[in-house]
Amino acid sequence: MSESCETIVIGAGIVGLAIARKLSQLGHDVIIIEAEDQIGSQTSARNSEVIHAGIYYPKGSLKARLCVAGRDLLYDYCQSHNIGCQKIGKLIVATSMDQMSNLHAIRSKAQDNGVQDLQCLSKSQAQAMEPALKSFGALYSPLTGIIDSHALMLALLGDAEAKGAMLCLNTPVLKIETRPNGFQVATGGATPFTLACKNLINAAGHGAIKLAKIMHQEQKDTCRSYHLPKAYLAKGSYFQLAGKAPFKHLIYPVPEPGGLGVHLTLDLAGQAKFGPDVEWTEQMDSRVYEERSKSFYQAIRTYWPDLQEGSLMPDYAGFRPKISGPTEEAADFAIHGPSDHGIEGYIGLYGIESPGLTACLAIANHVAGQLKGA
Repeated sequence: MSESCETIVIGAGIVGLAIARKLSQLGHDVIIIEAEDQIGSQTSARNSEVIHAGIYYPKGSLKARLCVAGRDLLYDYCQSHNIGCQKIGKLIVATSMDQMSNLHAIRSKAQDNGVQDLQCLSKSQAQAMEPALKSFGALYSPLTGIIDSHALMLALLGDAEAKGAMLCLNTPVLKIETRPNGFQVATGGATPFTLACKNLINAAGHGAIKLAKIMHQEQKDTCRSYHLPKAYLAKGSYFQLAGKAPFKHLIYPVPEPGGLGVHLTLDLAGQAKFGPDVEWTEQMDSRVYEERSKSFYQAIRTYWPDLQEGSLMPDYAGFRPKISGPTEEAADFAIHGPSDHGIEGYIGLYGIESPGLTACLAIANHVAGQLKGA
């Protein structure tokens, strides 16, 4: 079968669905291609479900700008679409006196990003908010929240389909070729087909760089100075807490290399989980191993010393689609358009890890702005 459409979005995670929604609302004829048998079954389904305020990211970076803009868009979207979310706030805690200077640096970075409402708390003030908490002080972020990510994805897909977008599940992309007026995409699965399009959006998450390499292979002459980012995998395991949660707010330690530390998050039902940790790996083994709980107990007890032995249960693991390695400074989002690689109509999204969920609607606006006629 050979068909054509105006725009193909590869990847039906939160970001791909947000982009498909935006472009379909702008009048694009959109087809979403997803290799798995359901939407958002990888990174989008295996994260902390936190709406971030925009605190940690370098000033002027895409992560900073799109997180802050996306946060407000997302809260408004949840309200208008009746999506479960709560602005419950979080505490970033210093677990030693030495970390107090880290809190001041975090607050300064947040202010650079336009996040002006962080509150500095003394040890006694933090404990008054959360009696079970042990700290030397904390930052309180009232804009941080939690969200039902699956309901968000269903709403994004529903909006896109209402404007004519189509979703193809169980449809892995096997080949991408450039054409004078666009692209030709060959798929596999139970019903293979070839689809021509004018615009191609690669939001395939962990598979995005691999797919881009397939396409860029034939573009050596026109893209000599362009280099794709390198892909890395950082596994993050989560453990669920047996019993009632001891906190009303999210509790975050000072960030660590590769992630935000083993933090406590709550779901909309009030169930607590801890994670993720950071485990650099080369394969996607999503099992959570009991032996990893030892480091969890150690990390959690730095801010919750009353954690009882045996109260952590293996939950799930996710994988951050990173484009910077364990010894490198954390990379910004890489959203590469024609001005980067010289291929008109193609936009590749690489390294869309946290705060990708928070920023999804702002990312969609940014992608739309890079397409001619969008």
